[in-house]
Amino acid sequence: MAAGLAVIYLPLLLVLINSLNRDRSFAWPPTGLTTEWWARAWQSEGARSALLTSLRAGAGATLVALVLGTMTAFAVQRYRFFGRHAVSFVVILPIALPGIVSGIALNAAFRTVLGPAGIGFGLLTVVIGHATFCIVVVFNNVIARLRRLSPSAEEASADLGADSFQTFRYVTLPAVRAALLAGGLLAFALSFDEIVVTTFTAGPGVQTLPLWIYANLARPNQAPVVNVVAAVLVLLSVIPVYLAQRLSADTAGGRL
Repeated sequence: MAAGLAVIYLPLLLVLINSLNRDRSFAWPPTGLTTEWWARAWQSEGARSALLTSLRAGAGATLVALVLGTMTAFAVQRYRFFGRHAVSFVVILPIALPGIVSGIALNAAFRTVLGPAGIGFGLLTVVIGHATFCIVVVFNNVIARLRRLSPSAEEASADLGADSFQTFRYVTLPAVRAALLAGGLLAFALSFDEIVVTTFTAGPGVQTLPLWIYANLARPNQAPVVNVVAAVLVLLSVIPVYLAQRLSADTAGGRL
């Protein structure tokens, strides 16, 4: 276990240390420590613009995933209809497909469907592309919570005279709220650091933070700034994943 964790996290630790490296290259060990590159990264217009684009794309994809993933989870768990298991399989499938396959498929679909309508590649296509796999994490979190939720509370609410909307607002929503938050955070984290699907759906005018890192990685003068941006990307990805893990643990333990 220790060896496995070292393989995963030591490279991330090196990225964080290199962001403070006084040397302009990726040389190891560091010749000294400095925070100069962090200040330069903040002053980089391209990095700030890419960060804003990633935040907008992540927020859009998360919103779409929350709506569609939650509706699908309720439909699959609460109703019995022909093809119910097939729907579950189709919803989960995108997370298992290689990113490059999904990217190529989405690129062809956008050219065929959106192209004739005059809608080109941009932030909208990125949001749609990210939502295809973000829906999975929301769906899995919500349906797992619904499976543990006893219908007796909803039945009691209906017996007391509450209509469907009131029952959902006062009984069902509080019960699945933690699962929704956990799924939303995981969806945002997945969207924020996605690069393969983004490459095929972004178009020339849209550059997310991972795309900015990839484009500047081969430029020697940008190496220190790239290290800083990569460190920021790691930190911003860890926070929602940690919060989602805590929320999922609370949900599993029955605490809301």
